[in-house]
Amino acid sequence: MAADRFPRLEQRYFWLLVAISASAIAIGLGAAHVMEVNGHAVTGMSNQIVWGMPHVFAIFMIVTASGVLNVASIGSVFGKPIYKARAPLSGLLSLALLAGGLMVLMLDLGRPDRVIVAATHYNFKSIFAWNVFLYTGLFAVVGIYLWMLMERRMNRHAKVAGLIAFVWRFALTTGTGSIFGFLVARQAYQSAVLAPMFIVMSFAWGLAVFLIVQSSMYAWNRIELDPAIQRRMARLLGLFVVAVLYFVAVHHLTNLYFARQLPFERFILLDGGAYTVVFWVGYVLAGTAVPLALLFSGSEGGARSVTLAALLVVAGAFSLLYVFIIGGQAFPLDIFPGYATSSSFFDGAIDQYTPSLPEILLGLGGLGFAFLATTIGVRVLHFMPEDDFGSVRPLGPASSAGTRTQ
Repeated sequence: MAADRFPRLEQRYFWLLVAISASAIAIGLGAAHVMEVNGHAVTGMSNQIVWGMPHVFAIFMIVTASGVLNVASIGSVFGKPIYKARAPLSGLLSLALLAGGLMVLMLDLGRPDRVIVAATHYNFKSIFAWNVFLYTGLFAVVGIYLWMLMERRMNRHAKVAGLIAFVWRFALTTGTGSIFGFLVARQAYQSAVLAPMFIVMSFAWGLAVFLIVQSSMYAWNRIELDPAIQRRMARLLGLFVVAVLYFVAVHHLTNLYFARQLPFERFILLDGGAYTVVFWVGYVLAGTAVPLALLFSGSEGGARSVTLAALLVVAGAFSLLYVFIIGGQAFPLDIFPGYATSSSFFDGAIDQYTPSLPEILLGLGGLGFAFLATTIGVRVLHFMPEDDFGSVRPLGPASSAGTRTQ
């Protein structure tokens, strides 16, 4: 067999990454234990804000797990060779992110030992029960899809498996968005726009995470992606970012159409303090405008600009979810329209929330789990994207290109 044109991740980098991600997992588990022992008193959550920073991390990873699989779908379902070469890495990232997101979600519930109850007792009138099947089903669907991709004898079934995965991830993201869309107990939610909005968000966030991981892998192996491929993926990310901005605008404009929603929209867009700043500066400016300028600049940026844009898109995703999830709970529910309500339980008052260190560490632990699974998967199995000869330019003598003999 000829020398592999994609050298293995250097030993020192591999063990360093394993150590960092394993440490993040250990710290995250320690934070979950602290919250389990001490209760919500050590978090910034309250009786009104029951979904805190861990849910921001969890929803981000679950939505991104669906979106990152879009890279594989473009290759297998729509027959695009550039994306088909990246399908195995796309599937691996999907499984890793979903596992990390569910880890955070279960540990944040307070009684992770009772997951067996959720897995055996269902209320099919609840969207949460539907998502149990959607999340677990994605593991099976993507696992089979990866088998079809990586086992030569099964390659002929890869397109069918990819189509099933394509449909399943749409259903999963629709279910995740519907958790909020069907929730009538918060003015910020309960909108039919949320399901398609979450689907489009998954496209942008998934591709951003994929580009970050791909650029890291290429850098560690001293390989440079062909500028034409880089430019095509950058433009696609830009289109997805614009689509997310469109749906966010439609969501807020829809709320502004209804008189009862005007106080909430004023709270988020004008008078919400930290929530308003995070929305306009964190999401609109840093997470949307700046990435679009980098992605659609005249020079098309290059690898560093694309990676920076992808990182900013991820930062904007966390900003948007923070405002949407936590800001939506902080604003009081208008139970009796036209009347002022007050009680010792702060009914009708805007609640305050400050993320605590254990909450943030638990979320980072989930990211660490996804990072560790990806690092080991890339090291042990063959997930490095392989383009046609000439699509990748070596950066130095250690990365001399060669063809793989079968």
